[in-house]
Amino acid sequence: MYDGVVTDLQETINALVKASDLPLSILIVGVGSADFTSMEVLDADNGRRLESSTGRIATRDIVQFVPMREVQSGQISVVQALLEELPNQFLTFMRSRDIKPLASHFPNAPSIQ
Repeated sequence: MYDGVVTDLQETINALVKASDLPLSILIVGVGSADFTSMEVLDADNGRRLESSTGRIATRDIVQFVPMREVQSGQISVVQALLEELPNQFLTFMRSRDIKPLASHFPNAPSIQ
């Protein structure tokens, strides 16, 4: 990494594809004026999951990348932008393992499907 930009992109993609099977989310903040194009690739928001050099496709998107310069206007906070995809990433992992929540002991708790 140089100035916060990934210089070994394929190696990073390989590691992320491997990690996509784990209960893990990676949150990255891009600081500065560098070209973060490669970081946007890691945050598979375009609908295409990452593919390793061996052709293995990531089981799910585990990266959320937010360039600091895009949130400095104050419309939303960095924290809000970083955590935006986290609930879906968590649910995708749980559903992929067919892990269902236990019944709530609170009488008015909403049901999670």
